[in-house]
Amino acid sequence: MSFDYEQDFDNINFRENPEKYRVGRGEQGVLLVEPYKSEILPHWRFKTPEIARESSEKIYQLFQYYKENDDFIGMDMARKFIQMGYTRARRYANYKGGKKYDEDGHVNKRQIDEEKAESARIFEEKWKIIRTDKKYLEKKKDHQKNFG
Repeated sequence: MSFDYEQDFDNINFRENPEKYRVGRGEQGVLLVEPYKSEILPHWRFKTPEIARESSEKIYQLFQYYKENDDFIGMDMARKFIQMGYTRARRYANYKGGKKYDEDGHVNKRQIDEEKAESARIFEEKWKIIRTDKKYLEKKKDHQKNFG
């Protein structure tokens, strides 16, 4: 089932109402699902490789915490933030200022920023670990089977 953007995100605590959570595709809902957004977002940074390493480690620690507490939604939200760290750092690595399109809607020329590319690689390493984690995959399958 796709991510449901019609929910009342301002008033749903997904930790208390896990049945309302939908995994969706990729990073869908990453900035909507509380209380996880507020727990993870303050740690999400990718400006330099050092900052990306610290950020990805902290978010991975949160993933482990959620895993230990049998909290699939927390695990999935940590995965989404790690994935978003990769995709956003990659966007900034490829395009100055992260702007893929010019004012006319044409794709700007790529200008590789090696520092941002390294930040992306750091997040990608954690993303690969999380998306192949056996408990995460089992919990994801169970959640989708039970709630869509």
